[in-house]
Parts: sequence; C-alpha cells; structure tokens
Amino acid sequence: MVSFFIKLLLAHIIGDFVFQSKKWVDHKFLHKHKSKYLYLHILIHAIALFILFIPGLKPYWPGLILIVVSHYVIDLIKLKLSKLVEISDKKIKEKNEKRNRVLFFIDQLFHLFILVIVTLFYFSYDIEFSTLFSSKIILFITAILMLTSVSSIIMKIIFSKWDLNSNESNTDSLQEAGTYIGILERLLVFLFIITNHWEGVGFLIAAKSIFRFGDLSKADNRKLTEYILIGTLLSFGFAILIGLGYLYLVDSINL
Repeated sequence: MVSFFIKLLLAHIIGDFVFQSKKWVDHKFLHKHKSKYLYLHILIHAIALFILFIPGLKPYWPGLILIVVSHYVIDLIKLKLSKLVEISDKKIKEKNEKRNRVLFFIDQLFHLFILVIVTLFYFSYDIEFSTLFSSKIILFITAILMLTSVSSIIMKIIFSKWDLNSNESNTDSLQEAGTYIGILERLLVFLFIITNHWEGVGFLIAAKSIFRFGDLSKADNRKLTEYILIGTLLSFGFAILIGLGYLYLVDSINL
C-alpha cells in the first residue's frame, strides 16, 4: 500500500513540479483550456504513471486513468478561478495574489485526495509484484524532489505576498542565487538528519548566520531582515520535516 501511494506521489511531483516551467504555467493561466501546455502537462503525468507502473500495470489502469482525468479537471477548474495579478491597482493585485495562493494549495490538496482514494481502493489487494525500483529508493527520490522542486515552488508562492523594493537597499545578487542556496541547504539538512548528524544542522545554521550577518548589519531595511529570517526558518523547517518523515517511514514501515 505504501509503495503504491509513493509511486503515485512521485508521478505527481514529476508532473506538477519538476517538468512544469514558469512559461507553461503563464501560458496555461492566459489561455486556460486552449493552452497546449495544459495537455502536455497532463501527458507528462500519464507518462510518469505509466513508467512507474510498467510491471503490473494491468490491475491498476482504471485508477491511473481516473488520476489523469481528475488532474485535468482539477487543473482546469483552478485556471478558470484564477485571477490576473499583472494589474496596476495594488489592492486588487494583492487580493488576486492571495486568491491564487489559496487556489494553489486547494488544487494540491484535491490532487493528493484523489491519490489517497485510488490507493485505498486498491490496498486491500495484497498483490506483490516486481518494480523497477525498491520502495526505499522511490521514497528517497520523492524526498529529494520535495526538498528541491516542491519546497522551492511553495516558498516562492508564500513569499509572493511580500514585495521588497530593490531600491531600498543594495540587493544585487546572482540570478536565482537564493533558490539554489535554499535547495543546497535543504539537501544538506536532509543528509545530516538521515545520517543522524544533527550537529551538522546546527553548524549549517551558524555558518549561514555568519554570512548573512554582514548583509543584515549593512541594511537599513527591517523588511529585508524579516524576509531573510522567515526564508531561513521555512527552508530549514521544510528540510527537517521531510527528513523526519523519511526516517519515520523507513523505520516504521517494512519497505
């Protein structure tokens, strides 16, 4: 049962976070059901499910089709309900951004709900079949993708509610440097946790604090300080939760 659900979750992560660029999202947002990327997006989900379930696909194909079709319907509803954010009125823009953030999380909850329903429909069939990967490896890949693509996108969506004026302080930096720093720190935290080296997490926090101290001491911008602190806590929080969840599944379930 756990192995089955993890495969469904991995296919979802591959389709919704790994192989979906901002260009695709923007095009779908503008063109709704007429966007070619909406159908490419659904096709990627179908291919990912097919690859992960190649051995023993026959018993599960109705559930997998249900997942693909429901994903299209849920995405289409989300696109229809989404609002434009590229507008001049600040209040309306903030309201639309908030609406879109809420829709994102509702969309993901509905997708996960469908995965759970399909899993519960099949779990009573105690069928053992060979897989391309062991459940432990699939769980590890899923955790890594959650630490990288999933966490990065969720943090961007959360931080979209704050708009820092780049003219208030010297914020020149490498393009997307913050994203890569966040991914690397979450991977390191995850590695320290699964190898039972919690002292490494403390060292990483201390090292980042030292490097960030110079930026914060030179900045006369309280918003920037709060922005950095929230980002650091969120990043480390995601990594710790995913690391603990991974250890719990590995230790408590016979994978």
